[in-house]
Amino acid sequence: MSPLSITRALPADATTAALRADVVQGLSRTPKQLPPKWFYDARGSELFEEITTLPEYYPTRAEREILRGRAARIAAATGARTLVELGSGSSDKTRHLIGALPELHTYVPVDVSESALTAAGEALLAEYPGLTVHALVADFQQGIPLPAVPGPRLLAFLGGTIGNLLPRERSVFLRAVRDLLSPGDALLLGTDLVKDEATLVAAYDDARGVTAAFDKNVLQVVNRELGADFDPADFGHVALWDTRNEWIEMRLRARRDLTVKIPGVDLVVTFAAGEELRTEVSAKFRETGVRAELAAAGLTLAHWWTDGADRFALSLAFRD
Repeated sequence: MSPLSITRALPADATTAALRADVVQGLSRTPKQLPPKWFYDARGSELFEEITTLPEYYPTRAEREILRGRAARIAAATGARTLVELGSGSSDKTRHLIGALPELHTYVPVDVSESALTAAGEALLAEYPGLTVHALVADFQQGIPLPAVPGPRLLAFLGGTIGNLLPRERSVFLRAVRDLLSPGDALLLGTDLVKDEATLVAAYDDARGVTAAFDKNVLQVVNRELGADFDPADFGHVALWDTRNEWIEMRLRARRDLTVKIPGVDLVVTFAAGEELRTEVSAKFRETGVRAELAAAGLTLAHWWTDGADRFALSLAFRD
């Protein structure tokens, strides 16, 4: 069996330092906000896996449908010998690509969670004993020091996660990806598409309340890591469609006037009744917009695939 190697590109205290900085900056501003990456501790990851199975949450099923149907064409178009996946998590959907890439030599999953990388890497090696897995503990927004791997390389950023970045952040990210790629390398990008408001809002505010629990989990993370005294029951979950920006916003709305102490950063935060804390932006896309953003970063859109209901898209782009 091929060995699993893990390279840590983040200092041991990087996650805690980043959380402190985000909490101080985000909760000291108006309106208040926290980045969505703080949803994903062990409990948050469990809740998100449950979300992906809910009837209202279509993106995971739609993207998997495209991967199953188009993996062979992706393989033929790229001839990839190395697959790099940003925000790989459990690497579940990636199996459709790994199984379809006949020349694949190395898989490089990139995630901030070393435990997730280890579990996914071991499972993949059991399934594909000839594969080399070189996991990278890194934050894709902080730079990606890729190991020396054979080309051509296919870099996958799935799940519509790019929608969590604001437009300026997307521009910076896509330029960084372009700089990471060599001629002949490709980017496989998952984007959720603009559709009717009712479908979009339901996907982020399910009837069972799983997404509400996921949203409130960010407060539990701050409580545990920084000694805060948030009571999740003091907040209601809100999902709104912003027509102008064409994105969903998830927010936590204070049910009453609140004062929250966060000893880990020596911060006291007040909330007025009805005040909201934005926890996620999830942009939705159109083909013309994706093509333009890729072109601005020096990437050429070569293929655009959607699921049967045109809810989600995978685009394959090459470096200019």
